[in-house]
Amino acid sequence: MADIVLDGVTHSFAQPGGGQLLVLDALSLQVADRQVVAIVGPNGSGKSTLLRIVAGLLAPDAGHAAIGGLAVADADPRVGLVFQEPRLLPWRTTLDNVSFPLELAGVGAAARRRRATELLGLVGIAGFASAYPQQLSGGMRQRAAIARALAREPSVLLLDEPFSALDSLTRERFNAELLDLWQRTGTTILLVTHSISEAVFVADRVIVLSPRPGHVIADVPVPLPRPRSTDALDGAAYSSTAATIRAYLHGTPADHAAEEALAAPVHDVLDRVGTPAWFDPFRRGG
Repeated sequence: MADIVLDGVTHSFAQPGGGQLLVLDALSLQVADRQVVAIVGPNGSGKSTLLRIVAGLLAPDAGHAAIGGLAVADADPRVGLVFQEPRLLPWRTTLDNVSFPLELAGVGAAARRRRATELLGLVGIAGFASAYPQQLSGGMRQRAAIARALAREPSVLLLDEPFSALDSLTRERFNAELLDLWQRTGTTILLVTHSISEAVFVADRVIVLSPRPGHVIADVPVPLPRPRSTDALDGAAYSSTAATIRAYLHGTPADHAAEEALAAPVHDVLDRVGTPAWFDPFRRGG
């Protein structure tokens, strides 16, 4: 089982001039095994900090994090983490980048190569095993980063805005491919994103965080059936859910926004609900 539990998690960072900056404040959250959950919120609300606590890269000041009923401690091998930037080692080939976590874990060379080759096929870049990062497109580098995160067969995959640097059409395709990857690997996924469109298309639930210090202000279920296709982006349920999330972010009544979305074209709803200055525009293809 790979359910995630955050219970009363609080975290602060020391400031250069002294004092502490409170980033997360008594945040509690549960993610069921094999569920896909997206996290949205304003800049500085602690989204990336939350992921690093789940990964074991940061220890909370208070509260605790657990996966499958076991406390997270240090860099947890049950977790794969994909950053906004691929962070590939420029002196290593794609194959060697993907196999790097296995090398650190002491896995033999032949087994590393087999596993890395399998993963490159899984993410669709098997033909670029010998290429170096500078020879890959941005999308290919991010595919390699996802493959590397899956190298040790983690039960939890954490994604920190992994597609934000991609153009809108590529990003939409990657979202569909992420869902296909999720179906094949059976991982529990926690995705941080600034895109409401991406959150609704990918997730079973969307968690909305408050401005700093971050805590959960809404847990919005996504009533779209699986498997999903981009056709879902034109449906009333999609528009209603997106409007509800936007309303929580904007501080307007969520139930009223959802009712409007069911009765009006999405572009009309967005014009009325509005866009917070700190949030990416929610537009089809944008």
